[in-house]
Order: sequence, then C-alpha cells, then structure tokens
Amino acid sequence: MPVLLIIIAALIAVPVLLYNTLIRRKNEVDNIFGSMDAMLKKRHDLIPNLVETVKEYMDYEKETLTEITRLRAQAISGDLSDSDKVAIESKLGGQMKGLMIAVENYPNLKANESFNHLQNSWNEVEEQISASRRAYNSAVTSYNNAIEMFPSNLMANYLNYQPKNVFEIPEEQRENISAKELFNN
Repeated sequence: MPVLLIIIAALIAVPVLLYNTLIRRKNEVDNIFGSMDAMLKKRHDLIPNLVETVKEYMDYEKETLTEITRLRAQAISGDLSDSDKVAIESKLGGQMKGLMIAVENYPNLKANESFNHLQNSWNEVEEQISASRRAYNSAVTSYNNAIEMFPSNLMANYLNYQPKNVFEIPEEQRENISAKELFNN
C-alpha cells in the first residue's frame, strides 16, 4: 500500500513539476524581453535627438540617417513579432554603430556639448541593451532546452510551446568597421 501511494504521488508530482518549470521559463523569457524592450524604447527615444543634432554636420551621410529613421519607425510601429523585432534591432544597431564612427570626421560636432551628452546617453543605452540581450539569450536557451529535452518536451508539445529565437549579430556586423573607408567615401 505505501509503495502504491508513492507511485501515485510521483505520477502526480512529475507532471506538475514539469508544467511549473515550463511556465517559469516561459515567463522568464517574456519578462526579460519586456526589460529589453524598455531599453530599446530608450534607444528609440534618443535616436531623433541624435539624428537632428548630427544632421546639421553630416550632409553626405543622409542615407545612413534616413535608414536609421526608417528602421526606428519600423521598430516602434508596434505590430512586430518578437522575431521581427530581433531582426530590425540588429540592423538598427549596426547602422547606429556606423553613424558613430562616421561622426569622428566632424570635430565641431564632437565638441558640441549636447551631442556629447547624447553620445554618452546612447553609449549607456547600448551597454544596457547588450546586457539585456545576453540575459534574454540565456533565458531563451534555458526555455528552448526545457521544451526540447525529455521528459519536459512531452508537456511542452502538449502546451504547444514553440522555440524562441535568440538575438544574433548578422554576419555583416561581425566584420570590423573601417573608419578609414568611411572617411574616404
């Protein structure tokens, strides 16, 4: 009789533990994505000020500024899936990095106090976004492992949980940016 009770308790406890683990991991991913989304909003709020400040000095970088503005508008449109947000934010980050390197060609701009404040704020936000991405990728990896590994994958399949994408750096952003090439264009 006690063995039967232990078996029944295990048959009840295991699914409950699996379910709770999956829910905790899913909620952790959503929570960290929300935190990262707040950092991305901060970036989007900074971009118009940065673009306006830089516009006066950088006539020939109009294409970059136009692309940054387009990507920002797309990013804040609100009708994006998590995967689309990941892709757009990766592109936006690359464009912003290129813009900041191009700014080196404008000594008056670098001396401008409001630009320096914006640049420092932008650097801080980018560091926070980077930390958020690392936390998000870690949470997504734990979640994906939980929904793909036995026996929790049985419960995940029943709940129709799907793997989530991690933030990845596109191949073109992995190459070093050449300031010399930017200035010679």
